[in-house]
Amino acid sequence: MDFDLSWLLLGLPIAFVLGWLASRFDLRQLKMENRQAPKAYFRGLNFLLNEQQDQAIDAFIEAVQNDPDTQELHFALGNLFRRRGEYQRAVRVHEHLLGRGDLSRADRDRAQHALAQDFLRAGLLDRAEAALQKLEGTRYENEARLSLLAIYERSREWAQAEDVAQKLDESDQASYGTRRAHHLCEQAAERVAAGDLPAATRLLQQAVALAPEAPRPAIDTATLQLRNGEAAAAFETLSALSETAPLALPLYAAALQQAAVASQRSGEALALLQRRYMASPSIDVLEAIIALGGLPALPEDASSDTAMTAEPRDGYIAHLAHHPSLVAASRWLAGERFEHEEFHPQVQRSLDQATRPLMRYRCAACGFEAHQYFWHCPGCQAWDSYPPRRVEEL
Repeated sequence: MDFDLSWLLLGLPIAFVLGWLASRFDLRQLKMENRQAPKAYFRGLNFLLNEQQDQAIDAFIEAVQNDPDTQELHFALGNLFRRRGEYQRAVRVHEHLLGRGDLSRADRDRAQHALAQDFLRAGLLDRAEAALQKLEGTRYENEARLSLLAIYERSREWAQAEDVAQKLDESDQASYGTRRAHHLCEQAAERVAAGDLPAATRLLQQAVALAPEAPRPAIDTATLQLRNGEAAAAFETLSALSETAPLALPLYAAALQQAAVASQRSGEALALLQRRYMASPSIDVLEAIIALGGLPALPEDASSDTAMTAEPRDGYIAHLAHHPSLVAASRWLAGERFEHEEFHPQVQRSLDQATRPLMRYRCAACGFEAHQYFWHCPGCQAWDSYPPRRVEEL
């Protein structure tokens, strides 16, 4: 059959025109879609800058619908949901990202980290823990470990907390020796409560080795030694601690006094306490001195006869001479005879009530006050944030 070249010559221009029209149509549609997506995106940014989060969310949802393959829009939307407290919607956004097969490894790790933050903010600690553990080996590894450490400390899972702190310690980002010692001391306290004293002793030995200059391992060790009837060992432990951590003496002055009496070394303890009291006066150290039958070291201009004839209770007077203290005044008045003695109990109760807040400890980080000394603040979860002094002495 003969082929007519005229049809070919006629068809080529027609095909060219149709192709050109199709490309123009596709280009116009693409330009329209690209114009709509950035417009919605920038509108959302504008709402964010004006702190209009509701409108920003609507704009980002529109942008995501116009361009569902853009990961950054999903991340922006998920973060907005989290900031507004809409954690379920934030979780759905980040889980949707993780379900995509075309997501890069970096974006997948980023979405996993964002999902863990959603669970943390929502208080779903179990799910947050599982999400954070999947970040091991990623660029979010250390940040995830810090979050895991906070979870374990808050839930008092001290063994897991110590494991995570050890990994952080080995990463050379910061030193976690003292924090790990706290974890071991907490585990030792649990062992003591369970009656397993040998295990508690081993844990405290590890804590001392990790943080030899930290006061808590030595104080807890001395407390356990006193419980086991090892008064002489407890006295040696606390005497050594007074050299490495003298500022923490108010926390263990009473234990030092008890160990000294039980081991018949009251004279050594009294001399030590008086020396430390001169350097840093404290009501707790003063009361340990008085319990040993002594007086605080008097100023140089005081008469030696006064020291010879004074009663131990007059140590409060010696303290008041240079350190005005309502607590010390109340303690002295408790043993004083009044002209109208029948009113003494009522007056003393009022004084005790007035001094009770002054005997608290106060967290330097958040201001949380407590009658008991805490190594781990219940308010802000900070470690070693309580000064070893009562509120009155701050």
